[in-house]
Amino acid sequence: MTVSKIIRAQRKFYESIKRIDNSSDSFSSKFGRRICSKSESSSSPSSDVVEVTDKFISVFTKQPFSSDNPQLINLVPKLTNKVVESVLNNFRSWKVAHLFFTWSSNQHGYKHTIYTYNAMASILSRARQIAPLRVLAHDVVDSRCFMSPGALGFLIRCLGNVGLGQEANMLFDQVKIEGLCVPNRYTYNCLLEAICKSGSADLVEMRLKEMCDHGWGYDKYTLTPVLQVYCNAGKFDKALRVFNEIYDRGWVDEHVFYILLVSFSKWGEVDKACELIKRIEDCNIRLNEKTFCVLIHGFVKESRMDKALQLFDKMKKSGFFPDVSIYDVMIGGLCVNKQFEAAFQLYYEMKESGKKPDMGILSKLISSCSDEGELTQLLKESWEDMDAKSMTLLCNSIMSIHVNNGSINKAYNLLQAMIRGETITDVGVGVLSSFKGKVSPNTTSFSIVINKLLKDGKLDLALSLFRDMNQIGCKQNVVLYNNLIDGLCNSNRLEESYELLREMEELGFEPTHFTLNSIFGCLCGRQDVVGALNLVRKMRVHGHEPWIKNTTLLIKELCKHGKAVESCRFLSDMIQEGYLPDIVSYSAAVGGLIDIQKVDLALELFRDICAHGCCPDVVAYNIIINGLCKAQRVAEARDLFNEMIMKGLVPSVATYNSMINGWCKSGDVNRGMLCLSQMYEKEREANVITYTTLIDGLCGAGKPDDALMLWNEMEGKGCAPNRIAFMALIQGLCKCGRAKQALVHLRLMKEREMKPDIFVYVALINAFCYELNSPLAFEILKEMVDEGNFPHPLDKNYSVIQDAILKLSEDSQTSSHVKNLIVEGSIPAIILSDSGSQSGSISSE
Repeated sequence: MTVSKIIRAQRKFYESIKRIDNSSDSFSSKFGRRICSKSESSSSPSSDVVEVTDKFISVFTKQPFSSDNPQLINLVPKLTNKVVESVLNNFRSWKVAHLFFTWSSNQHGYKHTIYTYNAMASILSRARQIAPLRVLAHDVVDSRCFMSPGALGFLIRCLGNVGLGQEANMLFDQVKIEGLCVPNRYTYNCLLEAICKSGSADLVEMRLKEMCDHGWGYDKYTLTPVLQVYCNAGKFDKALRVFNEIYDRGWVDEHVFYILLVSFSKWGEVDKACELIKRIEDCNIRLNEKTFCVLIHGFVKESRMDKALQLFDKMKKSGFFPDVSIYDVMIGGLCVNKQFEAAFQLYYEMKESGKKPDMGILSKLISSCSDEGELTQLLKESWEDMDAKSMTLLCNSIMSIHVNNGSINKAYNLLQAMIRGETITDVGVGVLSSFKGKVSPNTTSFSIVINKLLKDGKLDLALSLFRDMNQIGCKQNVVLYNNLIDGLCNSNRLEESYELLREMEELGFEPTHFTLNSIFGCLCGRQDVVGALNLVRKMRVHGHEPWIKNTTLLIKELCKHGKAVESCRFLSDMIQEGYLPDIVSYSAAVGGLIDIQKVDLALELFRDICAHGCCPDVVAYNIIINGLCKAQRVAEARDLFNEMIMKGLVPSVATYNSMINGWCKSGDVNRGMLCLSQMYEKEREANVITYTTLIDGLCGAGKPDDALMLWNEMEGKGCAPNRIAFMALIQGLCKCGRAKQALVHLRLMKEREMKPDIFVYVALINAFCYELNSPLAFEILKEMVDEGNFPHPLDKNYSVIQDAILKLSEDSQTSSHVKNLIVEGSIPAIILSDSGSQSGSISSE
């Protein structure tokens, strides 16, 4: 929708608000009217006031100042409000003015009026002294001095100018409540402007409604801050409605257009901004230079170079001469959008106008130019205007381009030529081949190449370049030290990183949090508890915090290697050093203790977490609950489950799964099913782990029908069974004497291209042997053998399969088939024994 259509559609926005005539009060602002706070008499001060003023100024500007100065004591009787205003307005220093203001307020027989308060407020506002201005606003109310609506408005604007919109709003209310002033339209306008600068659109709306309810109409100066606050808040529709109202009433001016134009630019509404520019021209309003610049920046940001170029031309035709920064933005935008020809045209236009391109512009052209011949010509033209510093910046730009393009060798060769003081020719950088001079590198030159070498894992080459800096007298910096130390630590070259740390400290560089945490991370990866603690102490001296990820890494590494108790000691030592470990570190330690079956110690550590001011999260509860359930201490796990709910934590699916597993393993599958019902109530989606655990538990409890019903429910809810689920069901059905149903699910499992483990085959063979169904038992045996899944002699399933083969060899239906498998070498010959007294074997003989 175009701006004009939106305007016509929304004209009734403010019809409910009272209109005012042109003779109504309005507040002076940056829109054109000057605003001041005058005392009762606007005439020039009398000669007596001028004389007393000069004396006060002389005393207060004399150093050192003394409140016991006899001259000052003699002047106290002559202290009046007019004198105080006059003195305040003649001080050049806000500090001296504030000193005088504070001193005068403490003098017997004298009391400030709103005009002296406003004089001081104006000084503090211009000096942007927020704290004393905030105190002054409170003092005004406490003094209970009466004030006119204009004086109150002035004070409110002083507060708003330094962003104290909330304080201005509170002052407005307090003055009304105390009966110290009856605000009018002007006062409300000042308040809206102040609130607008604090960005509170809701408060602006509330005050606007209140203003209209009190019978005060609105004018241009009312709606302008309303428009601004909506624009700042990104409330597009409301901003347009306010603009439409201003436009329809003929109150629109350059500032109003500017507010909306800038907002269109920020919102990326380039086409609407262009329509609005045309509307501005129809109103015979010219855009100023600042507006042109803001819009060009916005259009380039949105990659609308067509509109940016149009506006750039319009700016020049309007008599404005773009500076280097605008050319920089335009050329940069054209390069990004691959409009290289237009970029070069602007570059040459810029040079013809007498403006010297800076290195930023040249860098953009260099990085975007694909024609090396044209680029070489460009550089030749620029060299004559370049000093040594500019040439170094140029070479740095070229190195950056090569680094970004992955040509680190070219960047390295160029830097080496600069280091050796050679002419930068024949170093693999074609665009510089015509330049016969020498260029010295600076710190940035080394940083560009060293950082890329570090990213590419060429640590030793980066270190070598770093050492070259010393030889040519090029300054090293903290960032380079940090990056090299980090590279060494990532390569587990801890000793060398310590050497660099000592070196940088000797040179007077203060280690940053990055420096120390890089080394700390390496120590943690090495499980060096002593070294890590020593570095933590060093961090404390420098005021840095150890990174949580490093502390957690150390805890996890210790626990992974069975050193969970040592990890707990480390956490305790960290607290002694004044650092509270994160809940992630605590959780890792709790999990480590559970892994080594020290559940009581894990529970004790978990209880200590809150004592140290660290609140366990759901993950921490899950770890300890799962550990207790695995240890068959389900009652304690249930208590913790209830505790986390009371603390407002929402159990996750993993929490419920742990509880279900605990109940099932302890033989109470009914409670496990109750947990599943609770999951449904809490809208927690059961996953395949939930169902698998319960199906296994139901089969273990001798409830295969319930297990099969739950299996069907799982599939019905769109939860696809995985390999583990199939094997749990098959084995469970076998245990419950449902071998044929188990076989059906084996076939289904294999149809879904899932490979069963050996124990599944063994369970089926054993179940069919138990049911005296030798043919099916042999069928599964043959299938297992054909798939190469026969158990190893050390496998616990080996003895079970031996017994099954023996039974099959004794059955007339399968004995010959078993012997054939033995002949083929598919299964081993089974040695028979009867309590050691008789022995024989099943063989091919």
